[in-house]
Amino acid sequence: MNKFKYSILSAGIAAMGLMTGACADSFLDVSSKTESNTENFYKTEGDAWRALIGCYDGWRQISSSPGVGFYVASTVLSDECYGATGQGDGYGYQAMDGFDQSKSPSDQNLFEQDWKVYYAGVYRCNELVTHEEQIAWESEANRSLYMGECRAIRALLYFDMVRLWGNIPLFLEPANENREQADPTEVYNAIVADLKFAADNIPAGANKATSDNGRITRYAAEAMLARVYLFYTGYYGKDLEGLTKSEVIAYLDDVVANGGYELVKDFKSLWPAASLVAAEGKNEWDPELSTYAGSANSEFILQQKFTPTQDYNGNNDSNRWQVMMGMRSLNFCPYGKGWGAATVTPAYVAKFGNGDPRLTASVINLAGEGVSASPDYSTSVKDWREFTGFCVKKYSPIAFPDGLNASRPDGSGDFQITNSQDWVIMRYADVLLMVAELGGTPSMTAQAALDAVRARAGLASVPATFENVMNERALELAFEGHRYWDLLRQGIDKVAEAVASTAGPVKNGGVNASVSYDRSKIIATKGLSQIPLNQIILSNGVLKQNAGWE
Repeated sequence: MNKFKYSILSAGIAAMGLMTGACADSFLDVSSKTESNTENFYKTEGDAWRALIGCYDGWRQISSSPGVGFYVASTVLSDECYGATGQGDGYGYQAMDGFDQSKSPSDQNLFEQDWKVYYAGVYRCNELVTHEEQIAWESEANRSLYMGECRAIRALLYFDMVRLWGNIPLFLEPANENREQADPTEVYNAIVADLKFAADNIPAGANKATSDNGRITRYAAEAMLARVYLFYTGYYGKDLEGLTKSEVIAYLDDVVANGGYELVKDFKSLWPAASLVAAEGKNEWDPELSTYAGSANSEFILQQKFTPTQDYNGNNDSNRWQVMMGMRSLNFCPYGKGWGAATVTPAYVAKFGNGDPRLTASVINLAGEGVSASPDYSTSVKDWREFTGFCVKKYSPIAFPDGLNASRPDGSGDFQITNSQDWVIMRYADVLLMVAELGGTPSMTAQAALDAVRARAGLASVPATFENVMNERALELAFEGHRYWDLLRQGIDKVAEAVASTAGPVKNGGVNASVSYDRSKIIATKGLSQIPLNQIILSNGVLKQNAGWE
C-alpha cells in the first residue's frame, strides 16, 4: 500500500470500528464496536444500521475534525467575508480569500485534513454499498431506506468535493489504489445517480419524526438534486446527463406539495445567537423573551447534527469550526468568543439596505449592539486581523452573561470544541427561491415563491426575475455557505467582480489597513481551491494541481 492510498483511505478503514465517541440523545447515539471488521461484519440488518450511523458520522467529521471546513471556506471565498483571524496567525485564510498563494507561500496544505476526512467518509459509504447483497435484510423497506440514506450521504460528500476542488479521484467502491482525477462530469453523474436513488427509495414519510432529525429524507434528496442541477448547468454551461430541468421542477414540486415544510414566522428564530435572551442575572435563557425555534423546526429540511461532547482525544462530535466564526477572544452575551475568522465586509452589510430585519438576525454589529463598550473590546481588536466591526451572527457561538460557553446548560463546555449548532444544509426558503429561479412548479408559481420569502421579511413584492431571485438569495441565505457557489455558477468573472468590490479599509491589530484583491488571480483558478500539495506528492504526481495554484 503506497502512502497516497493510505492517506486517503486509512481513516475510512479504521472507521469500520464504526464510531468515534458518543453522541447522546440522537439517532447517532450507538455503542462503539471496535471488534468489528469487514470479515465478521455486514451480516445482519443491525450491522447495516450501525454501518449507516458510521456513514452519518463520517459526514459529520467534515465539520468536526480539524481542517478548514467546507462551510467556513464557502463563506470566506465569497464576497460576504474577509479571511480575518488573529494578528499572530498565518495567512492561509488570506490566501484562500484572495485565491492567491503568494499571500501565504508556505500554506500549500490548507485543505489536507479536509481531503482526508472527505475520502474517509466516502470510504464508509462505499463499504456499505459494496456489502449490501451479503446482508440478511429483515425488511425490504429498511433496506431501501438505509441504502437511500447511505447513497445520499456519499452524494453530499462528493458534491462538496467536486465544487471545492473540481478535479478529484472518484471512488464508488472501497478500492485501494492510486487513482487519477476523474472528469468532473463523471463525478456529477455519480452524484445524480445517488440522489435519484435516495429520492426513489426513501419513503415519503420516513425520517420525518423529531427523533430522526438530521436523517436524510426523500425531500432533502429531491431539493439537493435541484441544487446540483443549478450549479452544474451554470458553472459548466451545459446540460447535466441524467437530470433534466423538467425532472428538477417535478422534484421541487414534490417538496412544496407533499413535504409539509413551511417558513417559520420570525426569521431570527432560526438562529440561536439571534433569538436567545438571557434571564436577568442568570446563566440560562429567558423562556418568555427567547424565540429560538430549535433545530427540528418546520423550515429545516436537512441539517448536519452535532453534540457538545467532543474532547481532545479524537472523539469528534461537535461543530468544530463554528468557533472560527466567533468574535476574537471576546464574549458578549449571547455571543460567544472564537477566533475571529470571516469578518463581514461592509459592502455586504450595505446590500441589505434599510429595514430588512434579516440584517440584524444575520450580522453582529459590534458598535451598534454595544459590544464595543465591553472592557475586553480593545484587547480583542488589537489581536484581530481584517477587523471590520461586523461578524456573522447566524453561526456565532453562544455564551452566558458570565462568559461561560453556553453549549451545555451548566456552562461547562470548552469554547473551542463543544459548540453544537447544526449546519443547515437545506431549508425551505432555499427551495422556494429555487422554485422562483426555475420558473415555478405545478403547485407554486415563481412569483408566489419569491413573494413568500420576501413577505416573511416584511418586504414588498418584486418581479421574479433572475436578478431579483439572486439578490434575494444573497440576503436570505447569507453566511450559510451558498453565496459563493451562487456567484460561481454565474461565471468566474462574476466571482472576481463581487470579491474585488469588497476591497476596502480594515483594522489589523487596531491599526488602519486595507484589503485588496488581484482579479487576475481569482480568474486564473476558475474558482477552484488548492489541492493539498502533500496529496500530490504522495500520489507520485498522479494528482495534478488546479490551475492558478501551481
